[in-house]
Amino acid sequence: MNNLLNKLFSYISDDIAIDLGTANSLVYVKGRGIVITEPSVVAVNQKTGQILAIGKEAKKMVGRTPAHIVATRPLVSGVISDFEVTEQMLRYFIEKADKKKFILSARPRVIIGIPCGVTEVEKKAVCDAARNAGAREVFLIEEPMASAIGARLLVQDAGGNFVVDIGGGTTEVAVISLGGIVIAKSLRVAGDKLNNDIIQFAQNEYRLLIGERTAEDIKIGIGSVIPLKEKRELPMRGRNLVTGLPEEIIVSDDDIRRALEKSVRQIINEIKTAVEETPPELLADIMHSGIHLAGGGSLLRGLDALVSKETKIPTKVIEDPMTAVVRGAGMVLENLDELREVLVETKFLEPPK
Repeated sequence: MNNLLNKLFSYISDDIAIDLGTANSLVYVKGRGIVITEPSVVAVNQKTGQILAIGKEAKKMVGRTPAHIVATRPLVSGVISDFEVTEQMLRYFIEKADKKKFILSARPRVIIGIPCGVTEVEKKAVCDAARNAGAREVFLIEEPMASAIGARLLVQDAGGNFVVDIGGGTTEVAVISLGGIVIAKSLRVAGDKLNNDIIQFAQNEYRLLIGERTAEDIKIGIGSVIPLKEKRELPMRGRNLVTGLPEEIIVSDDDIRRALEKSVRQIINEIKTAVEETPPELLADIMHSGIHLAGGGSLLRGLDALVSKETKIPTKVIEDPMTAVVRGAGMVLENLDELREVLVETKFLEPPK
């Protein structure tokens, strides 16, 4: 009976996959592909508790709001830190994506990507927020598994797949075989930490206070982990902490490489630890198939070459790494019966009514 109801509901609702990221959230609708890519930022009026903007509009407000308006990220390291705001953000994404507005319209089924190693309480928070935001049924998938499926790796085979997903809040390292995660590492050093490293570098080296957006623009513009063939430079604008006046300083890729060095080393060490803990048979497969880098952080220039050099394993950035998690979750959504085993088992999920 439940199967029959689910088939009926699938005709009158748009099932949705969401990559609920610390920095950006992406939404995939069954049969339509990726329909939303927006920053995970919400602007709240603290006087009234009213939500003023979500996504791109809210990101424009970061660092530019009056005291009573706060543009916040409701997720920290991929985990919900503000339940009510996350619920509002999810409702916004679900309503924006779910176009079937019949009178009898059923609520959509939703698959959400979560970091490895989150607690049962954190999983329950994601599921409750999605249900309260309008989901009929909620499934969870670990981000490295979703990335691997998005990269079209054969996760259900007996071979080993090595995936590193460098997002905004966390770096997820996983070895996948037979539809499950054999080794999982989660490190709270990723894109946001790299931005913070650039902010700290500007303060320590130049006594210059810069904002998060400026740091991110510099990281994207000239950030690298190995020396580049051509030297790159960008202006870094901020407030001089000594004089209190605006100042512009030209920084090179060498400067930014020094700023990022410590955090990049932590990511590399976490990858090497996962390699050391991988069973030898799977390691033999990985030597052949290589390490796959996903997530926005994998676009840091030269990271694949550095990982390959440090681990002695061929490494490549997968195609379109920013959307890997949501594409993988979407593929599970399209083939839920065949790929159900890759979803996270949760003890507290109620059976669909």
